[in-house]
Amino acid sequence: MKKSRVIPILTGAATAGVTMVAVYALVVRPWHMKWGASQGEVKRSMPGDDEIPNPKIETTRAITIAAPPSQVYPWLLQIGFHRAGWYSYDALEKMIGVGDFEGGSSSRRIVPELQELKIGDIIRTDPAGGFTVVALKPNRLLSLRAKIHALTGKHLDVDAPLEEMVLDTTWAFQLEELEQREGTRLTVRFRADYPPSWQASLFARALFEPVMFLMERKMLLGIKERAEGQKI
Repeated sequence: MKKSRVIPILTGAATAGVTMVAVYALVVRPWHMKWGASQGEVKRSMPGDDEIPNPKIETTRAITIAAPPSQVYPWLLQIGFHRAGWYSYDALEKMIGVGDFEGGSSSRRIVPELQELKIGDIIRTDPAGGFTVVALKPNRLLSLRAKIHALTGKHLDVDAPLEEMVLDTTWAFQLEELEQREGTRLTVRFRADYPPSWQASLFARALFEPVMFLMERKMLLGIKERAEGQKI
């Protein structure tokens, strides 16, 4: 291929790449970081915010469910690895090692023996560890915290100092009863902090945030489907 033809091709590819990055940063990322949530929900404080006061990652996502909080909360209590699952993409979760569920896939029923959850319990994401339950309010709140190494998946004690490539995270699920009609507003906030480095920032922006959105959005839709379709 002649040099005179190569340069325009490379220039065009570079321009397309810069355009795609700009569209993601300015349009797609702001949309998925607050999927389903109103500006008021995004701006207000939520339980767990004080655990990570200056997060480098913060997402607020929400969904309206045509069922009372008492019909939604049990689905939250039983989430987890070797529990009822995450109500998301089971095949993908199995591929990345967080998809070993009772019954082989995310449960479509309330499992009575998985309803006993208390502060300090661990909701596992894999065999090595998971999220610690830091707050519980029946039919109102489930708040979790974990410190996870971004590359190895190793779980650290929640009180351990931050290390390079370790994410200190909180994950809060808040339920609010709708006054206008029988229903629930489920708002989920995820926060993470980590020691500053270009590697950690690249991992967070290029991989963690998009995957987290993909899985959490499906999880919210899965909870909605189950809570609306099954009476407890």
